[in-house]
This record gives sequence, structure tokens and C-alpha cells, in this order.
Amino acid sequence: MTNIPFDAAEAAHWKPEKKEYSKRFRSALRIDPLVKGDWETVCVALTAAGFPTTAEGARSYLADWVETMKPEYLMASTPHDFAFDDDPLAAFAACSCIVSTSKKVDMSIPGAFGVKAHEGGCQGTELSTSPDAIELMEKILIPVAEQHSLPIAIKIGAHRQLNPELGQGGDGMVTADITDLARMLKRYPKVKFLATFLSKTNQHEAIVLANKFRNLHIYGCWWYCNNPSIIKEVTTMRLEMLGFAFTAQHSDSRVLEQLLYKWAHARRIIAEVVIGEYTKLVETGWQLTGDEVTRDVRRLLGEAYHEFMAK
Repeated sequence: MTNIPFDAAEAAHWKPEKKEYSKRFRSALRIDPLVKGDWETVCVALTAAGFPTTAEGARSYLADWVETMKPEYLMASTPHDFAFDDDPLAAFAACSCIVSTSKKVDMSIPGAFGVKAHEGGCQGTELSTSPDAIELMEKILIPVAEQHSLPIAIKIGAHRQLNPELGQGGDGMVTADITDLARMLKRYPKVKFLATFLSKTNQHEAIVLANKFRNLHIYGCWWYCNNPSIIKEVTTMRLEMLGFAFTAQHSDSRVLEQLLYKWAHARRIIAEVVIGEYTKLVETGWQLTGDEVTRDVRRLLGEAYHEFMAK
């Protein structure tokens, strides 16, 4: 269950008095405006809550919501044109203390980019006049995630309002540049990332990333990938390359009733794929046991996620 504290209508369900909800649901704190670079929306929420419109104010605002919601993770859908700069100083261009070209800095020193570029006392938290997504992530989102040991769940590949004439039904998809995610995984090794992808084209590369980075867990067949043929193909690829170290499907829906059919057909297809892999294993002479099947299925449907979160 995800809620956006930057949306007054959703925030009203949590403050000033949190409404009760079923213990079957767990909360996730959505931080879409930060990933979109929508500082204007962030400022409106900060002002309404009495926080200063600064990086420190935004971090305090998020920390306050973390305390209120007790979320499992932070979550956002990346915009279709999302790009993550691989320059480690890109987000700090607004800092008044950034080293000028006339000042000598020994860049051979480990950590020079992150430390030597700032004068003493500056923590690199000044915001530019119009901060973009990378700056908001670097100075607000990532510090909060690290401080509270919260993973960041990202849903990649949606193109909102591809056809505005269709209203909410006009959202489409794009094939994302997976190197943006790879850069984040390398830049923030202490932050865990959960990721799902809307384009089938991205799935193979995403599996390879999950194989190479211990701070990445991939999950689900989201939205346009929630088709039987795609679920079968993607689940087969994941099993072949990751074993059972992923989450096959997740309880995501815009309309709650969508879960009824979503899980019915997903479980049937996942079962078919797993049975196919077990058949190959038995044909090699492996003596498959009921306990092994139970263990593996539990990992696919939640245990692998819990193992990842407990790292």
C-alpha cells in the first residue's frame, strides 16, 4: 500500500490522525516528486507542513513521514525521460564552495571527488534555484534512505499521458536506459534498490544487473508485462539466471479488485514454468523432495524479498 505525502488528499489519511487499516497491508512511502525533479510540488507540501523549503527541510519532512508511516521502503515511478548523470559532482554545481579551476586539487587522492571539491564545513546540501531530479536525489532522498536504512523501490518505463486525450488511460511505456540504474547501484552501494520494469525489452539486462549487484532485487511483471505470454518468458529467464533469488509477482494494482485475476493467472503461469524447470532437474537424476519445492515456491512469492531486505 503506497501513499504520497506530497499529495494533500493522501496525506489526510495519515495526519493529523492516522486512520486504521488492515494488518494485511504494509505501507510504502512514495517520493515521486523527488525522482521527477518536481521541486515546486515538494515546496508546496513543505510549506503546508511548516517546514523550510530547503534540502534540510525536505529531509526533515521525509523523516517525519517515515516515523508516521513506518514504511517498508521508499517508492517511485521514474519519468520516461529519467536520466542519471554519471558525474559525481553534477548534483553539487550549486554549492557556493565548489572548487574553481584555479584551485589545485589532487584528484589522485581516494574520495577526492566527494571530499576535496568542498571547503571545510560544507556538506554539499545547498540547492540550486531550480534543482533537478539528480540533485534532489543526492541531497534529499539518498541521505534519508541511508539514515533510516530504507530501500528504494523504483518502477521503470512508464510514459505518463502518452495520449492525454485518454486521461488516466493514456499512459504508455518506453524502453528505459538500464545504465541509469547501474550508475545508481554503483554510486550508492549502501542503499538497497527494488526494481521492476514495464518494457519486456529491459528484462534481460535487468536480470544481469541483479546477478552483478547485491544491492538490487528485481520483482514482478508490472502492468503491460502482466500478460500470460510475457510472464512466462520473463519468469523463465529469471529462473535460468537467478535461481529463486527474485520475486515472481507483486501485489500491485490501481484498483484493488484487479488483484483477484492478477494473482489467479500469475500463479498458474509461474507454476507451469517452475514445473518445467523441475522436470529438467529430475531428468538429470536429481531426487526432488516436497520440502525443496515448498522452499523454492516460498522464495518466489516473498521469502527472497525478505532475505534481500534482511541483508
